[in-house]
Amino acid sequence: MFLPRSVFLMTPFARAIGASLRTYYAPGRAALLDTFHARFLGAGDLAFDIGTHVGDRTASFRRLGARVVAVEPQPRLARALRLIFRGDPGITLVQALVGAEPGEAVLRLNTANPTVATASTAFIAAADGAQGWEGQRWDAQITQPVTTLDALATRHGLPAFVKIDVEGFEAEVLRGLTRPPRALSFEFTTIQRDVAAECLGLLSALGYRAFNACLGESMAFAHGAPIDAAMMCDWIKALPHAANSGDVYASLVRERLA
Repeated sequence: MFLPRSVFLMTPFARAIGASLRTYYAPGRAALLDTFHARFLGAGDLAFDIGTHVGDRTASFRRLGARVVAVEPQPRLARALRLIFRGDPGITLVQALVGAEPGEAVLRLNTANPTVATASTAFIAAADGAQGWEGQRWDAQITQPVTTLDALATRHGLPAFVKIDVEGFEAEVLRGLTRPPRALSFEFTTIQRDVAAECLGLLSALGYRAFNACLGESMAFAHGAPIDAAMMCDWIKALPHAANSGDVYASLVRERLA
């Protein structure tokens, strides 16, 4: 992966992006991501990467031969993504938030840690004073356009897989979905287990019955076989606070989650 020198300009925000690039493009990580994502995507499929950040998941989807709609609302991250993926016709970059309905919303920025930019004031409130979240400060904000998963699917096609990582705004994203893709994932945190429960309810209403999860960036399923939404909700509730975060995977095909 070519990482332009301009991405590493020595401003605080750029240093934070540089740290993310070194973490998410670390040696050996590409193979880990590709092996995991191959159960969901293959050549010619379409993937949505909602909350693209520095694009490691988008890069993995492309290595598997899938086309990608990469959605990232932060202007400077969007600029970095244009540099990283320049000349790749298989990637469509959308600079917007994704929510329940089209419009506009305020995105709160953490300039020292752009990974946790959020459109959710409840997420910021939950992080305030929480162990492991000390020192996080959302010190800027911008208004950005909001699209929906349904609108993206109407424009680009129904995806085979959707990855959602939007810092506490996951349920709002899922409220804008009425045509379920074959599989999707959403991030959860132990400071907002209620959001995960809400997401599981929304996915159940869309017809998903099989779930699994990965803790942190392990890219390894925590359960030997798929479980249902109620069991997943109970598992997340029982996690220690120190588990911090992970991703829940939902699939219409149970075998993909084994």
